[in-house]
Amino acid sequence: METVAWSRPEQERPGTPLLLMLHGYGSDEARMGALFGDMPNGFTCAAPRGPLEISGEYGWFLLDYFLANDFAEVVGVAAKLLAWLDAETARYNFSSVSLLGFSQGMAMATTLLRLRPDAFAAGTGLSGFVLHNELLEAMEPLATRIPFYWARDTADLVINREATAFTAGWLAANTELTEARYDGLGHNIRADELGDVASFLTGHVPGSFAPRP
Repeated sequence: METVAWSRPEQERPGTPLLLMLHGYGSDEARMGALFGDMPNGFTCAAPRGPLEISGEYGWFLLDYFLANDFAEVVGVAAKLLAWLDAETARYNFSSVSLLGFSQGMAMATTLLRLRPDAFAAGTGLSGFVLHNELLEAMEPLATRIPFYWARDTADLVINREATAFTAGWLAANTELTEARYDGLGHNIRADELGDVASFLTGHVPGSFAPRP
């Protein structure tokens, strides 16, 4: 990953739990970086920029209105992201790695989880979805079921009903799911939701809580 926003300077990262924060389609790392202060203070937060340029913004893989995708492209970017994560984990010896993804970022986060089910401590998906792919589904349900917080508005018009239904079933079968619904949220992120996410992560990731200075 060429561009990454970090919540801590390099000398403060070793030995901390990492929270990998993945932005949505047509967004960038700065929008995830704006949420660093809402996350538990014990984390080192990292928000990489997706490699796909979209009219001056970024995404992880090409996506159409129906959320269709080229799975080879998805696997390719997931492999690059995992390689980057391996290098950073070796460098800083993170105590654990957890995932947070918004919209397409949730699809990316859950793809990483599907490829490496033993690698992550906890997951969070905000207004997002899980990719429907028969190759991955052939290896499921996952042997390791991590705690996962799925936050959404049932009136979100961006994620279609079929994708939402598949996501609900997949999360129930493959994670220790906590589902939360936020009326009036739409396809957005807001303060009460972030507070609940922080509480969830604090409860499931050792070392993620630290008093704020």
